[in-house]
Amino acid sequence: MFTLALQRRFEAQHHLIGGDWGAENSPHSHSYLLELRLEGEGLNKHGYLVDLVDVEGHLDQLLARYRRADLNSLSEFSGLNPSLEHFARILCTTIARHFKETRLTSLTIRLWENESAWAAYRQDF
Repeated sequence: MFTLALQRRFEAQHHLIGGDWGAENSPHSHSYLLELRLEGEGLNKHGYLVDLVDVEGHLDQLLARYRRADLNSLSEFSGLNPSLEHFARILCTTIARHFKETRLTSLTIRLWENESAWAAYRQDF
């Protein structure tokens, strides 16, 4: 099994809803670190699992929507608490659409909101 991974940093804002979480209920920003991990069984004729430049382009395009955004105001979070877990799932399922027709067997997003707290979501193909 081959794994290819890359990371990106971005900032976004949110506030938690549906409970009493103190300061987390007020709008605040996080400096997120995202790790995208792609896994698959084989390589193409060039020795690549996938084209890294293509992956970077799709990831940068996806993250442009979230950079400096208020997550609560985005349609994908409508009716949802913009938790780290929901955010990881939304990012993963969105970018996975671009890679369904590849040799990948899974795609995982690991998303940190600080140096010690992260959530992950895995999409199998």
